[in-house]
Amino acid sequence: MFDPVEILRVLAKHDVDFILVGGFSAIVQGADIHTGDVDVVHSRDPGNWVRLLKALRELDAWYRLRTDKKLYPNESHLVTTGHQLLTTTHGNLDVRGKIGDDLTYDSLTRDAQPEEIAPGLLVKTLSLEKYVQLKEQLSRDKDKAVLPTLRATLQEKRKLERRKTPNDPTN
Repeated sequence: MFDPVEILRVLAKHDVDFILVGGFSAIVQGADIHTGDVDVVHSRDPGNWVRLLKALRELDAWYRLRTDKKLYPNESHLVTTGHQLLTTTHGNLDVRGKIGDDLTYDSLTRDAQPEEIAPGLLVKTLSLEKYVQLKEQLSRDKDKAVLPTLRATLQEKRKLERRKTPNDPTN
């Protein structure tokens, strides 16, 4: 059964440096969309690989496209900017070294903020605005289909933020 919160809890428990991106990042920011996986961009610092590998072992993560045998990720997989399509005991997890046009963990940090995913679980999450920008650059039908919902959610989020700061001269 898909349990994205538990996947994120295990990554946080191991102090993995990552940013939540993808559909689930939009969901935690209020978008009414569906996703079947958790997407993260991880820091490729050597110490983080070790922590990430420990978390992936706890999650029993293996490459989901290999049907003939379970192939488990190792350090050589995580040092690249590649896209690791994994399945875990709690559902699918996509571990990425970058997204978009070479956007790595370091370059995404300015577009990320902590979001409380569950009580006591704060996760760096890609801003909805940046997620919409990235989706607009893609040409897949599934990306185009979700854009109206994402844009509407972003518009509502901005309205709420303006209401919270009514004396702000930039409103």
